[in-house]
Amino acid sequence: MSNGETPLFKSRKISGPRISRQSFVYASMALLLSVWLLLPAHAVEVPALYSAEVPLDEDSDSPREDAYKAALIEVLVRVSGSALSANEAAIDEMFPVPAAYVTQFRPGTEDTLWVTFDGEAVERVLRGAGQTVWGSDRPLTLVWLAVDWGQGEREIVAASDSDRLAQPSRSIDRNLLLRQRVLDIAAERGLPLAFPLLDTIDIQGVTFSDIWGGFDERIVDASKRYDANSVLIGRIRPSSSQQDRWTYVFGGETRTWTGSAEAVIGQVADLLAAEFAVGGDAPLERVALSVAGIRTVDAYGAVQKLLAGVNLIEAFRIEKVAGDIVTYQVDVRGGATRLRRALRFAGLLEQEGDPRIADPTSPSALEFFYSP
Repeated sequence: MSNGETPLFKSRKISGPRISRQSFVYASMALLLSVWLLLPAHAVEVPALYSAEVPLDEDSDSPREDAYKAALIEVLVRVSGSALSANEAAIDEMFPVPAAYVTQFRPGTEDTLWVTFDGEAVERVLRGAGQTVWGSDRPLTLVWLAVDWGQGEREIVAASDSDRLAQPSRSIDRNLLLRQRVLDIAAERGLPLAFPLLDTIDIQGVTFSDIWGGFDERIVDASKRYDANSVLIGRIRPSSSQQDRWTYVFGGETRTWTGSAEAVIGQVADLLAAEFAVGGDAPLERVALSVAGIRTVDAYGAVQKLLAGVNLIEAFRIEKVAGDIVTYQVDVRGGATRLRRALRFAGLLEQEGDPRIADPTSPSALEFFYSP
């Protein structure tokens, strides 16, 4: 997991309402989140998971120390969830001197401070205290957002408005700000989100009426081309007192919510954290993992690096090599079921019943295939 700071991107000026300071703060992370829709999903590595930009109050007795603590709380929201970040007493007990975990800091914009923490050290403290840790490899969520602006203006928010910028339309600016707001909220929680391209393929498969009318099967079907792990469908009417309506599809289950984008994205993040984060007090289990397709030194190195990057794995060693199959003994928190899911997200292809594997019937034996 890299603890370096996310490089800033050059942005072009767009006429219309000015983007807020908070949007600027999260712009680089949100931009990276938004472009992942062009890549295979599996797991998405969240950039700058251990970095935050926070206000720097020069009138405070300890401006930098206060900023370090505020930045640490933002980081803990992403890494361990909203419950811990709200528990100031627990944070003070685990991290009495936040400065001890700071690896980089620099002035930000408008009296702010960029702070980057030592991710491995923070994780060790969290695990030692029995807190959950959600690693940087996270599921990608595709967002279909239908907006009724009133007076007949109804649109689906796309990943980009580049094809429409030449057309004078107030809704373009409003869509841009709404999309950026959603990406900013997701970036605060370390939640990878993407919006559909709304190209010819999408337009032929999904209409505004499909989203607004709750024809979720059509939307989920249209989402398959993006290889996202979950789908969030929103219906917003800004000029109405009606609550926004949302549908969330993940793991074969469908959930419906009402409320603001902030509340719903928070629910999605908490749900996924509960699914993928691992508690520091979770017992270690030993799993036999066989990976086929390792035919070259490069393939061997790639698999070793992949396993070393899986947050659940505490240790692993090679048990046997037979042809292109390497069998590992893996010590993992969460058992074989969670390891299976993590390896699928990491990009390995699951297979079953390979006759070349000695004990494919063992409940703690997993079989995967590596394809570069």
